[in-house]
Amino acid sequence: MKLNFSLTSVLVLTLCAVTRVQSQSVLDLPYASQAAQVKQRVGVTDITITYHRPVVNGRKIWGGLVPTGQVWRAGANENTTIEFSTPVSIEGKPLPAGTYGLHMIPNADTWTVIFFQNGGGVGKLHLQPE
Repeated sequence: MKLNFSLTSVLVLTLCAVTRVQSQSVLDLPYASQAAQVKQRVGVTDITITYHRPVVNGRKIWGGLVPTGQVWRAGANENTTIEFSTPVSIEGKPLPAGTYGLHMIPNADTWTVIFFQNGGGVGKLHLQPE
């Protein structure tokens, strides 16, 4: 049996092979610290928190990877954000509707939560463990 290939057939087969190799080499692998999003309606306000869950992998997090007494960009990989669909009041302080970067200052007995918008601190909230 004799096979005849035309130049067009060879080019088509070559292009298919190259395309297949290129498509297999581009993998969109996830971060080790997976992205997550939590949405909840509280009253008439939709609250959305977008973050990456830090992978511990046996590391010391509090007082180690995350130093106490210093500003920490909460989460891993990217800035954690919180979005409010309507104006809210936190610890009696008004916070306009919008999306904020969420930063914290962890200490042994208190935490400070900082809401950032457009590069400036908007509000700080001090939390004490119960």
